[in-house]
Amino acid sequence: MGNKKKMTVLDFQKYKDEGRKFSFVTAYDYTTASIVNESDCEIILVGDSLGMIMLGYNTTVPVTVDDMIHHIRPVVKGAPDTFIIGDMPFGSYNVSKEQAIETANRITKETLCDCVKLEGGEGICPQIRAITAAGIPVCAHVGMTPQSYHAFGGFTVQGKGEAGAARLLKDALAVQEAGAFAVVLECVPPKLAALISRKLDIITIGIGAGGGCDGQVLVYQDMLGITEGQTPKFVKAFAQVGQQMMEAFQAYDSQVKSGAFPAPAQTYAKSDCGDEVLNRLDESQSAPLLSVCSTQ
Repeated sequence: MGNKKKMTVLDFQKYKDEGRKFSFVTAYDYTTASIVNESDCEIILVGDSLGMIMLGYNTTVPVTVDDMIHHIRPVVKGAPDTFIIGDMPFGSYNVSKEQAIETANRITKETLCDCVKLEGGEGICPQIRAITAAGIPVCAHVGMTPQSYHAFGGFTVQGKGEAGAARLLKDALAVQEAGAFAVVLECVPPKLAALISRKLDIITIGIGAGGGCDGQVLVYQDMLGITEGQTPKFVKAFAQVGQQMMEAFQAYDSQVKSGAFPAPAQTYAKSDCGDEVLNRLDESQSAPLLSVCSTQ
């Protein structure tokens, strides 16, 4: 870790031109964002994945604009030296260009995030053009788009077969032409993702798309080993924080119940008045209390 300088859209393009990789992770709160800000990770994505990770939904579909704003704000405050992407949730941009601009304006104005992200390929390009024309940078997202969970019939790999690969490449080229400065490729076969990355002038961000993309993103609970149950194939846990948390909770519970916590070191014993004063207070308060109780 060194002296971190906040990246810009132009900086990321320079990374692409120079063949340099970059990393980003999700964060949904001030504390986590502050920790990420101290690392060399260049980007934080406040994704609508918070619906599943933080709010307990089965998909990202129920997440609202208010939910996103609530979580993006503290992340921006906690990570002033990190580029922040705010997700536009399901149903907040696909109706019309006007709706898309209104949502993008609200998210950026109320949170001060650096750009917005929306899902979809060729069909969503009018919205991308409208948002970028309003002066708001856009990160696109193609491949496995979680907001289309029901349309896809689940979380499935995209771009399989010649027709699927051609459609995905067409979508990626379309969002670039529409003005997106970056595109997330999710659950895409690695050779296809590498081909798309070579074809595009803008940066590509892989999640389950192999090492041929310009950058990588992971959900921080996944990469820290906090997520319960089975995780996607593309996840690598770089720590086992979940197990450490469980052990800490168990140790805390055990010490509270045994009386070992709090110990004198965790108290303000030096500020006590002394036994003589406490005894006088005890005696002065006990008599009135008894008289009150005796009248009831």
